[in-house]
Amino acid sequence: MFDNLLGFFIHWGITALSLWGASLVFKGIRFSSTSTLIISALLLGFANAVLRPLLVFLTLPLTLLTLGLFVLVINALLLMLVAKVVKGFTISGFWTAFFASLFISIMSLALGSLAPNAETTIYRLPPNPSAQTISA
Repeated sequence: MFDNLLGFFIHWGITALSLWGASLVFKGIRFSSTSTLIISALLLGFANAVLRPLLVFLTLPLTLLTLGLFVLVINALLLMLVAKVVKGFTISGFWTAFFASLFISIMSLALGSLAPNAETTIYRLPPNPSAQTISA
């Protein structure tokens, strides 16, 4: 039941660090407290896991027409949605959310590549003691 918990916490931390980095780079993003940042990271991860695939599917013709660039707009809208839901998290406007979501995506990708791969670590099979080795 708790097998994927480590991977969840790693991704949550990466999202929180990316949001914090975006708030340092972009003046239009503010968090009132650290707990607001943590809750925003959790809700952004939930929105990306649940709402984003639905929105991408519903806007598939527009996404194909723009060669996938409309996904950046969807990311910005999800970031603005999280800012509306979480009290203490403010974004000044759409373009701030647009460039911040691009920054968050790139930073999450970079941090995710440095993080340990929790999924493969958890699901690695134990060594088989009955396996025979062939020696030359």
